[in-house]
Amino acid sequence: MLDKVTLKSNMTFSDIRMVATDMDGTLLNSKHELDESFYSMFRKLKEHGIIFVAASGRQYFNLTKTLDHIKDEVVFAAENGSYVVYQGEELHIQAIEGNIVRELILISRNIPNTYPIICGKKKAYVESDQPEFIDRLKMYFERYEIVNDLLEIKDDQFLKFTVCDLVGSEKNSYPHFKHYEEPLQVKVSGPIWLDISHKKANKGRAMEVIQEKFNVTPEQTLAFGDYLNDLEMLDKAHYSYAMANAHPDVKKIARFIAKSNDENGVVAVLSEITE
Repeated sequence: MLDKVTLKSNMTFSDIRMVATDMDGTLLNSKHELDESFYSMFRKLKEHGIIFVAASGRQYFNLTKTLDHIKDEVVFAAENGSYVVYQGEELHIQAIEGNIVRELILISRNIPNTYPIICGKKKAYVESDQPEFIDRLKMYFERYEIVNDLLEIKDDQFLKFTVCDLVGSEKNSYPHFKHYEEPLQVKVSGPIWLDISHKKANKGRAMEVIQEKFNVTPEQTLAFGDYLNDLEMLDKAHYSYAMANAHPDVKKIARFIAKSNDENGVVAVLSEITE
């Protein structure tokens, strides 16, 4: 069996009409920074009429800040695809019912060393002001409010429920929510993050919405990801790339392997198809 690292897709810009990428662990390096070389590559994509999608578990307002220089030219699939926006227009929103979020809050309160987050359309809501938690929260959420009781939040649409698990999401908090996998999307989205969304809310569904709007097929789509919340997105792209630093389950389903995020793997692949 050929090693996916050695495979060459032999694609060119003429084969691609859409590029979608996860952010943390994929386009951004381990310090959550964007390499400056990305911007010149982005311009090449635009010159060839290629649509660029930033698909992330991050909040929409955080994504627009991260890509501020080009925010009007990017399609944002935020909150793991539950909120899709392009040039200020909402293309897709898939919220969770409030009564379900209430159940999730109550469960989370019984898991030690975890911090629940309601990811609303207007802002995120948290109960804790612990510095260790807030430092991590600020990486992904631009707008948030510390409240006394999450159960009292009503005047917003709930795009996602997230648990920040400083012990480790896959082994510590995920088992407490595993039984929700049938009615909801339950995704380990990072070493300390667990995301729970509406059953129809994922990056794959977001890709379908975007592909339909811009009349792009999966065969014309290139996508990059590194964690379990990227699986559905990669399934919607013929040219699917797992990063070298990706979760093993992501590498299993991707057709190709890119260099790691710390080696600027996304730009490296895109550079190959410009040659």
